[in-house]
Amino acid sequence: MAKLLGERLHRAPWNGLPGTEVLTSPLSRARETCELAGFGGARDWDALMEWDYGEYEGLAPDAIRERAGQDWFIWRDGVPGGEKLAQVAGRADEVIDHARAADRDVLVFAHGHILRVLGARWLGHEPSFAARLRLDPASLSILGWAYGRPAIDRWNDTGHLD
Repeated sequence: MAKLLGERLHRAPWNGLPGTEVLTSPLSRARETCELAGFGGARDWDALMEWDYGEYEGLAPDAIRERAGQDWFIWRDGVPGGEKLAQVAGRADEVIDHARAADRDVLVFAHGHILRVLGARWLGHEPSFAARLRLDPASLSILGWAYGRPAIDRWNDTGHLD
């Protein structure tokens, strides 16, 4: 999937995104996706790490629901011993501030929950709005501007995987 994403980003209209700053989470999943997509010179940035799931780290959703209760919802209930949603949002805001101050486009490779929070915060919503932003692995999302306001140009686009 990462190679297909990379092939897409190296074709028109993106043409390999020359001059773009490339940032990645230092966690292996994101770094490997970045490299397989053809962006091996990326800078690791801890702000792009996935939500610290604390006691739920490594557990499948069914195992978490068994432990926490069937109505457990990460966006509402959080994770014991891990990051609070506000902390994840703080990191997302740091990425947004960096991207808005950059003098060039910024390409990021990260993880589902942090990227969903990034999308919500880009639009100016509370971090819990991220629950409404579905995001698939190796999808393409573009945050931009419309009429001088933050907008989503493209979200969860998996056309390269079809």
